[in-house]
Amino acid sequence: MKRQFYKKIAEQCVVEELLSEKIARDILLSSDVELISLLDSAYMVRKKFVGNSVTIHVINNAQNGYCPEDCHYCAQAKSSQADIEEYPLKSDQEILREAKRAHEGGAHRYCMVFAGRGPSQKRIEHLARLIRDIKSQCPIEVCVSAGLLDHDKAQVLAQAGLDRLNHNLNTSARHYSKICTTHTYKDRLNTLQAARKAGLQICSGVILGMGETIEDVLEMAYTLRELSVESIPVNFFIPIPGVQIKEQPTLTPEYCLRVLCLYRFLNPKAEIRIAAGRERYLRSMEVMALYPANSLFLDGYLNAKGSQRTRTFQMIKDGGFTISSEYSIDELIAAETSTSNTGQEDLAVEIIMKDLKSLRPELGSSNPGT
Repeated sequence: MKRQFYKKIAEQCVVEELLSEKIARDILLSSDVELISLLDSAYMVRKKFVGNSVTIHVINNAQNGYCPEDCHYCAQAKSSQADIEEYPLKSDQEILREAKRAHEGGAHRYCMVFAGRGPSQKRIEHLARLIRDIKSQCPIEVCVSAGLLDHDKAQVLAQAGLDRLNHNLNTSARHYSKICTTHTYKDRLNTLQAARKAGLQICSGVILGMGETIEDVLEMAYTLRELSVESIPVNFFIPIPGVQIKEQPTLTPEYCLRVLCLYRFLNPKAEIRIAAGRERYLRSMEVMALYPANSLFLDGYLNAKGSQRTRTFQMIKDGGFTISSEYSIDELIAAETSTSNTGQEDLAVEIIMKDLKSLRPELGSSNPGT
């Protein structure tokens, strides 16, 4: 493609003009669309709306397992045979200490994830107290993923000071019944609409590599734009042994980068996050993902570990980016270098499950309470 093609894409997206489906499809599939030029255009849009900074998120797997849903990609699903460390809800003290640890480790946002179909009224009131405690004790934004919610429950969380509610679409409406049968795509949309009505920001993303088609990928991108989602985690399926879905040979580093560019173009103001699986699928091209994307997860994901903190911070610095934190990236690298193990396995290919020490770091540091 001529340079004018890439310039026009950037100019359209900067003024929030919607790209046609033909151009979107070409971005993903056409060999005439050069990846480097595409990344350059995506960075122009990224810089216009979100600057040169990277936002760090840390997930707190607040409980592990015991989920009645059968999401085929999830190690915690009732249908999963994955070998995970199951435990009920962590104590408030443990969750609070992990929030402080996340902030001190450079995180801008603390993401609490609760397994299950959806919270009871009692659980919602408990979450509201937790949110208030975290916000009063720690200068960090809070995101909660708690399953299906109605407006009244979402409003309780909003009034408690919740910044964002996470509820991923994961895949398209057409493909949804192939990855889950215990709830529907419409259930997920209803939760997002309830959160929006309650005045919450929305975090909703996708998982690539679960047998979806290009049409599914396009549908998700356009749907997230229609919903005006503030934060979009783009996950690449991690084939944890024991889950129902098996790895699909479709995700190359180039394709993953093209998807990230497309999601930036179609959602120019959103926080685009390189989420689960970035190490495995982007490999040596991982830093290039930060040209379209402007956030990532630190400390791994729900049940699978990610890169060492030092490696992640160094990648951000080497790419010429800054982070959204009161701590400088050099301070964080120095702190991690002094405490990290240098012999950790290469996580780009091997899947390493989180052990209890990783999932509940506060248990070994002090009395976690009851």
